[in-house]
Amino acid sequence: MKVQRQRVAAYGVCVQDERILLARWLGPDEKLWILPGGGIDHGEHPHDAVIRELEEETGFDVEVERLLGIDSEHREEPDRDYHALRIFYKVRIVGGELRNETDGSTDLAAWFDLAEVPHLKRVKSLDVALGLFRTSPPAGILR
Repeated sequence: MKVQRQRVAAYGVCVQDERILLARWLGPDEKLWILPGGGIDHGEHPHDAVIRELEEETGFDVEVERLLGIDSEHREEPDRDYHALRIFYKVRIVGGELRNETDGSTDLAAWFDLAEVPHLKRVKSLDVALGLFRTSPPAGILR
C-alpha cells in the first residue's frame, strides 16, 4: 500500500511594474523558479503563512491584497499517493529589503519581467498562479 501524503501551502504573487518576485527552489533533481511561499504550519492560517514565508524567502514584509485561488494537484508516484493544495494570494510589499534565504528550501530571490517567465526553468504551479492572477476566475480555479 502506498503512503498517502498531502501538502498544503500558501504562495504570494507579487507583481510590480510588470515584474514578478520569484524564489529559486532547491528541488530534488534541479533548481527551479517558484513563487515565494511554502508549507503551512499546523494550526497556522494560510493568510499568516504567506506573510511569514515571503519574509523568510525574500526579506520583504508583505500585505495580502486578495485571494487569487487554489490549485489542487493529485499524482501517483512510485512510493506514494501525493496530493498538493496550493493557495495563491496577491500580495504587495510594505517593507523590508530583498535578500536570499539561507538554510531553507530556496537559495535566491529575484525580480523578473513577466515576459521572461515562459523562458525560465520553473515549477508548473507558477503558470497556474499567473493564470489566476491574469483572469480572476470567479470560483478561483483554472480548468
